[in-house]
Amino acid sequence: MSESTRRINIGCCGFRSSRESYYSFLDAVEVQHTFYQPPQVSTLEKWRAESPANFVFTIKAWQLITHQSSSPTYRRLKRELTETEKARSGSFRSSRIVKEAWETTRACALALSAPAILFQCPASFQPTRTNLENLRRFFTTAKRDSLIFCFEPRGRWPREVTLDLCQELDLWHVVDPFKERSATPRRSYFRLHGRGGWRYTYEDAELEELLSMLPEESSSYVFFNNREMLTDAVRFKEMAEQRAQSG
Repeated sequence: MSESTRRINIGCCGFRSSRESYYSFLDAVEVQHTFYQPPQVSTLEKWRAESPANFVFTIKAWQLITHQSSSPTYRRLKRELTETEKARSGSFRSSRIVKEAWETTRACALALSAPAILFQCPASFQPTRTNLENLRRFFTTAKRDSLIFCFEPRGRWPREVTLDLCQELDLWHVVDPFKERSATPRRSYFRLHGRGGWRYTYEDAELEELLSMLPEESSSYVFFNNREMLTDAVRFKEMAEQRAQSG
């Protein structure tokens, strides 16, 4: 892929300033609102309309798909769930509430013209037989269109299991590249949380190393999620642009 068609989408996990100023700094964002409580489609359509034409949104899938109702993240859920819905939420279950959550997530992606959806799993979601069956059923039946499905397992997932799933289900493996190697290196979706903790600031040498990890032949996504995420993302974007100009 030539430099004219290759693209490194660089941004933050969430807007770290006003949207207007963010658009002037960076060319991509990973929307967090859609994980906790998806905004109205009309709100997301407004975001799309106000942003530059080449700005890229990705979104996190609604937690009702990935996380069980016992997760502390449900404290930010505004929807009142019935006891049955609570029992059947999360873990990619084959249930009405999960299917509804997927349709809502998909509508959000379409409103933003988002090319990719992140499915971030809790550490409690382990590769048990039931969970793997749920994953396969979900990803083989979810209406994908041209969407990229990005899978972020956390906790103890054997690399070979992750690799097999990504190949079988056409998923991009999401990692912090300073903590774990991607099982899909030609399909890179990186989320950087800080080395040793959120308060971390990346050094220039580390950003150079990060740039070297990205595939030359395809587009990729890099989102910062550390305390200095906006500053680090802007620095990395400038570095990537300088590299592209120098050939």
